[in-house]
Amino acid sequence: MLITFDTLAIEADSALQAKVKETALAQGINFYYAPGHIQISIDETTSLNDVAQLVALFAGLKGAQSAFKKDEPKHFQIPTALQRESAYLTHSVFHNFHTESKMMRYIKRLENRDLSLTLSMIPLGSCTMKLNAASELLPVSWPEFADIHPFAPFEQVQGYRQIFTELEAYLCEITGFTGCSLQPNSGAQGEYAGLLTIKAYHESRGDNHRNIALIPSSAHGTNPASAVMAGLEVVVVNCDDHGNIDVADLRAKAEQYRDNLSALMVTYPSTHGVFEVHINEICDIIHQNGGKVYMDGANMNAQVGLTSPAAIGADVCHLNLHKTFAIPHGGGGPGVGPICVNDSLKPFLPKHPLVETGGSQGIKAVSAAPWGSASILLISYAYIKMLGKTGVTDATKYAILNANYIKARLSEAYHVLYVGDMGRSAHELIVDLRPFKDFVSAEDVAKRLMDYGFHAPTLSFPVAGTIMIEPTESESKDELDRFCDALLADPPGDR
Repeated sequence: MLITFDTLAIEADSALQAKVKETALAQGINFYYAPGHIQISIDETTSLNDVAQLVALFAGLKGAQSAFKKDEPKHFQIPTALQRESAYLTHSVFHNFHTESKMMRYIKRLENRDLSLTLSMIPLGSCTMKLNAASELLPVSWPEFADIHPFAPFEQVQGYRQIFTELEAYLCEITGFTGCSLQPNSGAQGEYAGLLTIKAYHESRGDNHRNIALIPSSAHGTNPASAVMAGLEVVVVNCDDHGNIDVADLRAKAEQYRDNLSALMVTYPSTHGVFEVHINEICDIIHQNGGKVYMDGANMNAQVGLTSPAAIGADVCHLNLHKTFAIPHGGGGPGVGPICVNDSLKPFLPKHPLVETGGSQGIKAVSAAPWGSASILLISYAYIKMLGKTGVTDATKYAILNANYIKARLSEAYHVLYVGDMGRSAHELIVDLRPFKDFVSAEDVAKRLMDYGFHAPTLSFPVAGTIMIEPTESESKDELDRFCDALLADPPGDR
């Protein structure tokens, strides 16, 4: 027997494994059966009753009686060097709340210090703090989903597999692509996975030298880091005075690096909050020079049902399920950043060493679990399923309408930095506070909004001295008016 951290590895040939598996399944127990051995994981949820059952199982297979007595005191052998000598949990918080009433009030005090969507809109541009409906969140707590092990036998998780399959199909239809991987655990990991599929595509054609990633200065902030992690060299493409990609600069750099061009990373709509009017031409330029187009799906909530990454000419995109598709936003919790690809990249979707998934020439796994943070996929599945085609399209329309309503209400007091050719924003807008910098800063405006009960918008990103506002489709007109009234009640220009 080999013991590694929390895992026991018991030597067993295939005949013995078959015998153990038959007996274990009859008792409702799953082991992991690897070549030459059986693995058993023990964690903080394992009780002495579980241990007793395991010992009895193996004893029974040998025709012996279990000698394990769970009611006897246990002596744990902890090496002297690892034994704690100092005090721990010394803070008063660990000692002051020993009744339910005290604990309840303590937790409520912590909650009252937070500003959440239960109190007001959170207009964080780029982050998309929208409603996570209770009806979508509820199934996450059901043990039928929450307690499934990532490597449970396929025949025991047919319901989950159906959800994976249907969700992948929905995301493909929404993006216009033909392949999907739910494996990446975050938007940034989705970027990384998408770039690796492009890299694998080039390598399959013998183009190992293609290592240049063109990235507009308006791209989402994590794009350059993901490109470097994927082994690519970043070349920045300029934007014009209206926030659009400088097509002439893009063309020049695509032609300059055409022999080594791997990909363009483009955010659409851009982080400047505008739809690139030349996006189809931009994608064509990259393809004409041998590259692929990676579209950052951070702002997909301004596309769903109206256009798609495939329609603009992209080859792969990732989707932030915490933005467009309603899972809770980050904060250190689980995320999901699936990628969708066209036929040319489908063979290179991520595989997994233990579970059959991915493309025929798939890249290595980018996540420990074959379908990433599987339990929270239920939220996006429910979001799409309940809204349907009409509902998800209406959500996009309302997101764009709400942003432009705010723009119209603020237009006389504030300057919106970037707008499209029609004078409109996309789903978010950047308000320029630099004209007031001599007597009030963007930070001052953000703090003043807190006095009115609002979380501050995104501050000084992607342009210093600005606030980026995204109301999402979740907010009603009266809440939008309340927010605008706060900004107009004491505008910086009147001080």
